[in-house]
Amino acid sequence: MTLPGNQPVFHSGDSCHQFLLVLEGSVRVQKLSESGREIVLYRVESGQSCILTTACLLGNSPYQAEAFTETEVRAVVIPAQAFEQALDDSKALRNFVFEGYGRRLTELLMLIDAISFGRLDCRLAARLIKTDTAIIRLTHQQLANELGTAREVISRTLKEFERHDWVKLGRGSIEVTAPGALKELAAM
Repeated sequence: MTLPGNQPVFHSGDSCHQFLLVLEGSVRVQKLSESGREIVLYRVESGQSCILTTACLLGNSPYQAEAFTETEVRAVVIPAQAFEQALDDSKALRNFVFEGYGRRLTELLMLIDAISFGRLDCRLAARLIKTDTAIIRLTHQQLANELGTAREVISRTLKEFERHDWVKLGRGSIEVTAPGALKELAAM
């Protein structure tokens, strides 16, 4: 199956009828609050599957978040009944599914820990240096969604980074001018 970029994959409350393995591209899984704020839980990229989908299939429960393609996505689709049979029959598939499940669950716990106990300036610095390019094409709202905070908080923190000459802010872009300083802050 091929899905175009910027398209919904599933919505909160939807039933799950198939297992998807992403071959190429990226899917963003996010949770939307009743007040309209969103947080990016994780991304499913090449060679990965969605643990929320796995949980919904195994528990026969609806999705509790939503997912959107970020790029064009090519994926293998396995109907629920065939997936359940394959889990019973294939130790390799079972290991792949549960190893990915365990890894992603650990990442989600780390995300919860960072949101609950981590300093936002350190988390923002870590996010900015995670990108391989000096110029990052993300809006303040997109960063807020990824880091689980409000856009205004991101804007204030970025302005502080700019005051220290660590970044240069542009419309829809952030230029990292002092990656060493951001790495130091991220390590705190």
